[in-house]
Amino acid sequence: MRETDRSGRPGLARPRPQRGTPPAGVPVPRPRRALHPGAWWLWALALGTAATRTTNPLLLALLITVSGYVVAVRRPHTPWARSYGAFVKLAAAVLVLRLAFAIVLGSPIPGTHILFTLPEVPLPDWAQGIRLGGRVTAEGLAFALYDALRLAALLICVGAANALASPSRLLKSLPGALYELGVAVVVALTFAPHLIADVRRLRAARRLRGRPDKGVRGLVQVGLPVLEGALERSVSLAAAMDARGYGRTAEVPTAVRRTTAALTLGGLLGVCAGTYGLLTAAGGSYGLPVLLAGLASALAGLRLGGRRSVRTRYRPDPWDARAWLVSASGAAVAALLILAGSLDPGSLDPGVVPLEPPTLPLWPAAAVLLGLLPAFVTPAPEAARDPRKEPTT
Repeated sequence: MRETDRSGRPGLARPRPQRGTPPAGVPVPRPRRALHPGAWWLWALALGTAATRTTNPLLLALLITVSGYVVAVRRPHTPWARSYGAFVKLAAAVLVLRLAFAIVLGSPIPGTHILFTLPEVPLPDWAQGIRLGGRVTAEGLAFALYDALRLAALLICVGAANALASPSRLLKSLPGALYELGVAVVVALTFAPHLIADVRRLRAARRLRGRPDKGVRGLVQVGLPVLEGALERSVSLAAAMDARGYGRTAEVPTAVRRTTAALTLGGLLGVCAGTYGLLTAAGGSYGLPVLLAGLASALAGLRLGGRRSVRTRYRPDPWDARAWLVSASGAAVAALLILAGSLDPGSLDPGVVPLEPPTLPLWPAAAVLLGLLPAFVTPAPEAARDPRKEPTT
């Protein structure tokens, strides 16, 4: 292509800078790497552990607020990050159902403040201990509200982890011993959305052709192509995974395999026993040491089991200082609430008989506020790009 210069003489066309690219000589800023997804999960699970240690509605509301604020300011603009709203709706449904059960089935908590009385349905002798209807007391509703709010806070903390941590990057960061299991879970979770998309596409195509898409006939004529497409997709996925070396393992000595199995199994048993001890009042003394020992054993087993994996990682996510700070903030919240429960259990578990308004303990509330640290030490998510607008130079 030739064009004329200012003097009118023909000459070569000058290269024009593309839109969105900085001028020559201007340094391009490197984008900040996102936080390691494992740090988000450790932070969220630590907040969930803290939620299981208290029934104080003020502390639980503060935990929900802390996790919600971090999600609001650090959630990326991606489709999978919208799952937080679904977890909030699930937590609200759990709260409503728990209160409905307390109203209809009654509560084991005795109370003197009767709010209203429902017609009671007589039950046979074999259903002793269960009643339908009867008196509804303020003490029973308060107990049900505190218990349901704890479960709701735990669900919202898990939802925060799902909204902040990328599933694909989390799969890439899994240990080598869990890679096959992680791939199987991701494939299983993505099967249902593809199936629903195929059903919608085929029904829309049948409607455009004037053919029925409802009823038994429409179901049969839509179901067979959907199953055929699912089978073809499965075969293609299996061929692609086999071509990329999926499932191939390296040879390791027999002693290493047995040691790996023993460490992993013992670690999982220790984690279960330690978690049970932390969730019960009687196991507060041995729960944390057993849990830590189980985690150390399980991690050692996964480390040894990773020797069988022959895969490599492309640009692995680094575990930097920010990941340590985020994980430590969640662990500090859980540890301080566990300590507060052993020192002053009345402030974390307010009683309902007699019925008294809950109070906000100061230093446990300050400990919960440590969970806000990720909102200040992690990079802000990239702004969503509008495809209708072209970038300018």
